[in-house]
Amino acid sequence: MSSTNATGGQEAAPAKPEEQSQQPQQPPKPEEAEESKEPQHPSGLTLDERFALARSVGEECIQEAELRLLLEKHPQPIAYDGFEPSGRMHIAQGVLKAINVNKLTQCGVKFVFWVADWFAMLNNKMGGNLKKIKKVGAYMVEVWKAAGMNMDNVEFLWAQEEINKRPNDYWMLVMDIARRNSISRIKRCATIMGREENDDMPAAQILYPAMQCADIFFLKANICQLGMDQRKVNMLAREYMDNKDVKKKLGKHKPVILSHHMLMGLKKGQAKMSKSDPVFLTAAFCFGSS
Repeated sequence: MSSTNATGGQEAAPAKPEEQSQQPQQPPKPEEAEESKEPQHPSGLTLDERFALARSVGEECIQEAELRLLLEKHPQPIAYDGFEPSGRMHIAQGVLKAINVNKLTQCGVKFVFWVADWFAMLNNKMGGNLKKIKKVGAYMVEVWKAAGMNMDNVEFLWAQEEINKRPNDYWMLVMDIARRNSISRIKRCATIMGREENDDMPAAQILYPAMQCADIFFLKANICQLGMDQRKVNMLAREYMDNKDVKKKLGKHKPVILSHHMLMGLKKGQAKMSKSDPVFLTAAFCFGSS
């Protein structure tokens, strides 16, 4: 017996196999087409969303196209910031840094903090006492935890310890950067230590910029996420990559510079918050009493 359709007429015979294969396919829905175009990122964010979130960290980005390409192609880019353990932590270092790090790790970036103990000694912080510098470094890590920094994709590396693991790799980089740059070019980076270019600097502070530039390549950092006050040495790293033999050895991609805005100090005319003024209270600090 043949069945009847809803209108009371007899149903059509089933299509033959060759006829079935020729039937037109339904076009995918717009959202399905979009999903097939861009694979799902572990963060759950689209490339546009990750780029916008990462870009919001910096007052300046060199270069935006490079940052977008990095987020698109690299499974887990490495961003780095180096800090001198040098005393109490103010809110620009503590709270704002935690916010910026959380934004980048949310984008799928791994954040490496370079605990610059040797650099603090070179810059005569804590009187150049390495034991005190290390104690302050451990304190600063705890402040960031208390400030709400998500530590899932964050790593703290101590400069003295890491350099001593691979001394030849590190010092060869430092020496190569130093021999390719003039003293005047290195002195232009003096502001990274809170100094002026025309200050009477000890030789240790001539060495400092070459070391900081080497840090970027030693850590294999893709993104330099430091403040605008560190811009000159980050540009030195990009210039270093213009050498053909360096590019051949270290790879063709220059580090992206993502420089955050400097929070102004409490003293009139002070461009950035600082804890080093011995007379005036020029910073809001991350501590309290119960």
